[in-house]
Amino acid sequence: MLIKNPGLRSTLIKKAITITPQTGILDAIEVIQKYRIGRLVVIDRTRKPIGIITEKDMLKALYPLDSKPIGSIRVGDLMSKNLITVTKKDSVYRCAKIMKDNNISSVIVLHDDGNLDGILTKTDLVFNFLNQESTPLKISKIMTTKVVTVSQKDSLFLVESMLINNKISRVVVVQNQKPIGIITYRDFIPARIPNRLGTYTDPNELRDMWYNPHPNQFNINQLSYVLTFKAEDIMTKNPVTIEDSDDVSMAALVMYRYGISGIPVVKQSKLVGIVTKSDIVFALAEEA
Repeated sequence: MLIKNPGLRSTLIKKAITITPQTGILDAIEVIQKYRIGRLVVIDRTRKPIGIITEKDMLKALYPLDSKPIGSIRVGDLMSKNLITVTKKDSVYRCAKIMKDNNISSVIVLHDDGNLDGILTKTDLVFNFLNQESTPLKISKIMTTKVVTVSQKDSLFLVESMLINNKISRVVVVQNQKPIGIITYRDFIPARIPNRLGTYTDPNELRDMWYNPHPNQFNINQLSYVLTFKAEDIMTKNPVTIEDSDDVSMAALVMYRYGISGIPVVKQSKLVGIVTKSDIVFALAEEA
């Protein structure tokens, strides 16, 4: 796949929404909901970037895994201090390779003096893909075939456990091998389900369940009195899908048009894979 003009253009760099490490985690959640973004850049008093905090970090804060009240948790308690940065001199290919090698979804862009310029995300790289000529590449060549799925009646606790333990950003809800819904981290935050769980059960019991990579159905049933919410309650119904024979450029267009990061891939209406922004960025990284 040959993509021309690999340089990092200024139009790809977005203004970063910033926050301070002293900001409360609940206030930070309100900011990402307001702007519908997945991360905030943390700055110090001189406005230099010192960290980054994501939706995933915030979701974890909602769980009663210790005795610290959620109202007392600050951004500085959860932010990642290991910043991965680039400058405008870096190419699109290098940025894609950095994201792939570090398993991250964004890089912070700095001016030559070290001050914050903006942020570059996988979304921006997908947009770049749309604006460059490339040789055809079938979705079947880059999609993930082992898709983590749930049923619409599965508990939210089980769904979240699968997200965390499989280190993924979304699960597909299926019925008769057909995708009928999709759930991402963003779907959980408004629900604040963990706070309800924490009200009715022992935090130690939840912790043991949460971090078990193979949840025991018997133990889950023991907690059934608090697991009243199901996947169908928060899933995005009738998700956009794409055929495995379609071109990657079509997937990029669909992601950009609908503002989504992953698309279930079907063949004759049956789920056969999933393609994400990461897959497209990794394809770019191969060119590096």
